[in-house]
Amino acid sequence: MTVASVGLGLALIGSVLVLLLRRQLREKYAVLWIVIGLAVVVVGAVPGLLVGLTDAVGVQVPSNLLFAMSIVLLLGVALHLSWELTRSEEQIRRLAEETAINRAEIEALRARWESAAPPSTTDPTA
Repeated sequence: MTVASVGLGLALIGSVLVLLLRRQLREKYAVLWIVIGLAVVVVGAVPGLLVGLTDAVGVQVPSNLLFAMSIVLLLGVALHLSWELTRSEEQIRRLAEETAINRAEIEALRARWESAAPPSTTDPTA
């Protein structure tokens, strides 16, 4: 299990770095996933650490603590992403409104320009 945990953590860190290099993941999200990957590597490399944390917290089985920490982490990530999505939706709505207002102003200016422009004096058929 130790080798698998260390391998999983290193694979996670490697995947995050590849996504960063391809600019498919923003830095603010990458930091979180790199920290998670490092935590998985540390817990995998030092198995006694999880047992010590289990005793300190008062949980009976180390796997229960691991599952509880995973659930809390996933809830935190989901909450953060929901917050980011809400901010993005608000920004998109505001930009769409500004675009509509700008488009209406441009059309009004174009209509005024076309009605105020003098007629062409050159006859293209002559």
